Amino acid sequence: MSWTVIQQSLPNFVAGFRLTLWLSLIGIIGAIIVGIIASLVQYFKVPVLSRIFDIYVEVARNTPLLIQLFFLYYAFPVIGWKMPAETCGIIGLIFLGGAYMAEGFTGGFNGVSKTQLDGGRALGMSNLQLARYVVFPQGFALSMPALAANIIFLIKETSIFSVIAIPELTNTALDLIGMYYQSNEYLFVLVIAYAIILIPLILILNWLERRVRYGTFGD
Repeated sequence: MSWTVIQQSLPNFVAGFRLTLWLSLIGIIGAIIVGIIASLVQYFKVPVLSRIFDIYVEVARNTPLLIQLFFLYYAFPVIGWKMPAETCGIIGLIFLGGAYMAEGFTGGFNGVSKTQLDGGRALGMSNLQLARYVVFPQGFALSMPALAANIIFLIKETSIFSVIAIPELTNTALDLIGMYYQSNEYLFVLVIAYAIILIPLILILNWLERRVRYGTFGD
């Protein structure tokens, strides 16, 4: 293990680290938004839209991100729609993550008592009001374990972006290994970089899950 090699590679890994964080952040936010919309549409069985989202969830969850990225990056230019690799990565992450988020949120929303829904309807609340004041607040808390797991999953999926030459952490390590053949050093830095991202995030998500579950934010 050469610490000199590791030190010399740090600028490359810092750039890859920043890009991985940025792509993950945009992708996860987009996936959460898509997941919430899809799950609420499915929960309230909105005509036509619920069927469209059902198909979307099944397609997204049953195709690998690798295939989705190949389709976005290589197939779309054939029909005249060429996008930067980073854009393809973000869209792929949102497409895949939105489906998993939708399933997680749906599980949480289904945990809301039907009695509360009936009570809301008896008060004259619309589906939009039920979603805002009854289903979403309680269902979101119940969805926290799935939400946390999906966030970690999506961050780790960014490693697949290397197949379309996005210079994130994994691609950075592979490029350096290909040029200098110092596998141990570069893989060591790669593992440390992901640990720096994931370990604090896991601790934060576990803390948030406990706070949301037991309603202790105001304590």
